[in-house]
Order: sequence, then C-alpha cells, then structure tokens
Amino acid sequence: MQIPNGLDGQGAERHGRDKPLLSVSGVSHYYGDRIGCRNVSFTLYPGEVLAIVGESGSGKTTLLNCISTRMEPTTGEVTYRFRDGSVKNLYRMGEAERRFLMRTDWGFVHQNPADGLRMTVSAGANVGERLMAVGERHYGRIRETATDWLTKVEIAADRIDDQPRAFSGGMRQRLQIARNLVTHPRLVFMDEPTGGLDVSVQARMLDLLRGLVADLGLAVIIVTHDLAVARLLSHRMMVMKDGEVIETGLTDQLLDDPQAAYTQLLVSSILQV
Repeated sequence: MQIPNGLDGQGAERHGRDKPLLSVSGVSHYYGDRIGCRNVSFTLYPGEVLAIVGESGSGKTTLLNCISTRMEPTTGEVTYRFRDGSVKNLYRMGEAERRFLMRTDWGFVHQNPADGLRMTVSAGANVGERLMAVGERHYGRIRETATDWLTKVEIAADRIDDQPRAFSGGMRQRLQIARNLVTHPRLVFMDEPTGGLDVSVQARMLDLLRGLVADLGLAVIIVTHDLAVARLLSHRMMVMKDGEVIETGLTDQLLDDPQAAYTQLLVSSILQV
C-alpha cells in the first residue's frame, strides 16, 4: 500500500526522536468573558504519552480541542513536525491540509464512540475508510487489514460486516481505536476514552490501549479525570484547574509527591475512595 506524505518513513522518524513532535505555545481560548484555557505551553516528543487531568470544567477538553485543530485558539500557536522534518503552524495551514492530517497522521478517540464512528456502515467499512484516505484501493487488502485490526482490538473477525450499532459500548470503543490506529498515526488524541464504560470493561480497555501504545510507539495526549488512567498510560502529566496549568511533571513523581495544593487534593481524594 502506498501511503502519501511519508507516512511509512520510519527511518526518518527514528532520526527525529530528539526533536519535539508537537509544540504548544501560549494557547488560550475564551468563551466571551469566560476562560476555557489560558496561556498553556508544552512540548510533546515522539513516543511520549501526556495525560491532561483535572475535574469537570478545568479546561482540559477545551485545550485538547485547540491542540487538535477542532477549535481555533483565541491566542497562541500550535506547531507540528511532519515526517519530512518540516515544522508548520497548524493554524496557518489550509482547512484541507488539516483535515488530511486528521485522517492520516493523527487519530482522535472520542469518549462517546458514536462520535468517532459511522454507525450505519459495517465495522470493516469504518476501518477501511481510513485506509482509503491514505490511498489504498484494493478491496482484498482493505478487508484483510480491517480483519487483522479487528482481531487486534479483540473483536471477532466474523463481526466485520456487522454495524457498530449492534455492538456493545466496549466493542464500539475498541472499533473506534482500530479505525484510528490502522493508518499507523504518529499522534493520537484521546478524550476520556474509558469514561463511559463499566469498571470491568475499563480494565480490559486500558490493558489494550497500553499494549497498542507501547507496541506502535505512539505519541498520545489523553484527557482524563481519572488519575489511575493517567498513571497506567502516561509518562508525563499536566494538572489543570480553572483553565490554567497548576502543576506538571513525570507521572509517577507527580502522583507520589504532588507539590500544588490542588494536586494534593486530587491525589488524596483518590486514596480515600
């Protein structure tokens, strides 16, 4: 399969692991007079998993939407390093360029899988659409690859022609993950990917995600209110409150020895449950 824009350029990617993949500088977004997020800056490197945590209304989803081009920031800039080494400001790119990036080099896993799937076409078609977006046209190869990915996310191959509306919530989420990862993206955004699932289903989903992220060497930005999810999946964590970053650091260090009073409160509330 031919993949445009160097999506199969693993050699070039290995040489660029010491350079930021994504840089966020002074990003703010306001809803009128209300702060969505304010003056957020960080860098993300290839293969790194960053968890953005905080209570409801902390600004973490607003920030995620600004970073992923789903919402334009009021101020600040977001730059991304492409496989050819070029670095571009995402909001100076054309709309068509950004859409292509979302279909190929990036993935976005929604909390509600119905937001990330086409519910009235088959599971195989949901995965196959992403393959077609990167140039694959051979039906046999598309179906073979879709079957392989369904198996990877623990969906039986004989469900390939079933529509997602016939699936359970956990199966829909796993299908959404397969749809996003089939093109081997470099960066995946996840918005509360286990939030709507039963506890037992959450545990299986986290094991699956952790394995896939490690095996594929993905860079991930994950938004969650669940510190256990952050500890299991992320290398680094950023805590938000009222639209601002309160504390950031290596996940284990931050959870074991939080410095900010708000982070201490979050950690202690988990320990008391």
